[in-house]
Amino acid sequence: MSVSHSSRLNKLVREHGEGVRCKSRTLDKEPKSIEDVPEWNFDGSSTAQAEGSNSDMFLVPVCMFRDPFCLDPNKLVLCEVLKYNRKPAETNLRHTCKKVMDLVKDSHPWFGMEQEYTLLGVNGHPYGWPDNGFPGPQGPYYCGVGADKVYGRDIVESHYKACLYAGVKICGTNAEVMPSQWEFQVGPCEGIEMGDHLWMARFILHRVCEDFGVVATLDPKPMTGNWNGAGCHTNYSTEEMRKEGGLKHIEAAIEKLSKRHDYHICVYDPRGGRDNSRRLTGHHETSNIFEFSAGVANRGASIRIPRQVGQDGFGYFEDRRPAANCDPYAVTEAIMRTTVLNETGVETKEYAEH
Repeated sequence: MSVSHSSRLNKLVREHGEGVRCKSRTLDKEPKSIEDVPEWNFDGSSTAQAEGSNSDMFLVPVCMFRDPFCLDPNKLVLCEVLKYNRKPAETNLRHTCKKVMDLVKDSHPWFGMEQEYTLLGVNGHPYGWPDNGFPGPQGPYYCGVGADKVYGRDIVESHYKACLYAGVKICGTNAEVMPSQWEFQVGPCEGIEMGDHLWMARFILHRVCEDFGVVATLDPKPMTGNWNGAGCHTNYSTEEMRKEGGLKHIEAAIEKLSKRHDYHICVYDPRGGRDNSRRLTGHHETSNIFEFSAGVANRGASIRIPRQVGQDGFGYFEDRRPAANCDPYAVTEAIMRTTVLNETGVETKEYAEH
């Protein structure tokens, strides 16, 4: 697919039930903090979130970024969605995540999430792949350079620059194992900030792709066969893990995670593990969805301890199970519930407002 071909594509962002939406409004003056941004609303009957007879849903501003599309002094505002009764919408997983993060704030949890995605034409075919065939086998594409190795670098770098302008804590990007598959990393972020920054990075990605006339899909296995899937590997540490002797705290956290594998699989994609079942096969650098495993430098394990961390005796570990289309609020909340709040089993505990 040549560049001139892609320029004629319709602009489209596909939603998979875990997508993003936006609307614009004008204020009398530039907001200096999130408190300066008023609440708003939208028609929930048009998003299948409410009935037409009681359709208003509240938009509650929670996090503000610079706008890389309209430029200063304009802002991008991330909002929570509340229903007519001021209770969180079913898709609003930030609400409980914030409660949990407030409970565990003294452990100073840091996260870094590696968001993989695949670029598609609006016909659903991977961008740059032959119209009626497949590219050569995987091998030369990971961190590749050259027109025969990578497709869509202009899109990727536009997204990177837009995130930097916005103030999103994006910290890297690279071409992935499957051609037209890319990854960007966000972090380190503390607590609720992880979900806020990754969701804004996703919004900016879809918005940039719209301008280029292509689609970014977060489907965990967009192409069947001998092609890598897409994950959202989650790197995590608490303050005690980052200190001298922290390896014993890392190992203790992994032991807790090993006893709650089914619960984590259920929350690591939006469909209770059904999406991830296509990806976590034990092949293509993944673990088996039915088994928990951990190891140093092992990319075929559920949990990987980086080799440097094993040598230093402190640092962080990587949970490789979350799917590309996971909700980062759900993932980070689950990790805190298991490793810091010491929850067990498949049920979660209700906590009072902190």
